[in-house]
Amino acid sequence: MTNKYHARKTTVDGITFDSRAEATRYTELKLLERAGEISSLVLQPEFELIPGYIKNGRKIRAVKYRADFQYTDRNGKTVIEDVKGVCTKEFLLKKKIFEWKYQNLTITEVKR
Repeated sequence: MTNKYHARKTTVDGITFDSRAEATRYTELKLLERAGEISSLVLQPEFELIPGYIKNGRKIRAVKYRADFQYTDRNGKTVIEDVKGVCTKEFLLKKKIFEWKYQNLTITEVKR
């Protein structure tokens, strides 16, 4: 099954990824982790961009960004990765908010 960007869900190690590109990157990262080049690989880490709040008695949900991967490189730097075939306006906006809020982190786009 494909979505509007023609991505096909793909399963690797019992994990279903939104695209073949994301599954391929996961396989690459697992190899790097086994080789000791990276550590602490996390799938789908979530970051709050704007907290939830109440306005006029209505609860407004928080705005969150979910990356594809997070890991620590061999220099001890935390890396946030997002595998992209198509870069959407929504992603670009969330990336700006993310990098403003989490100034010590940067989203690395992996183009496929």
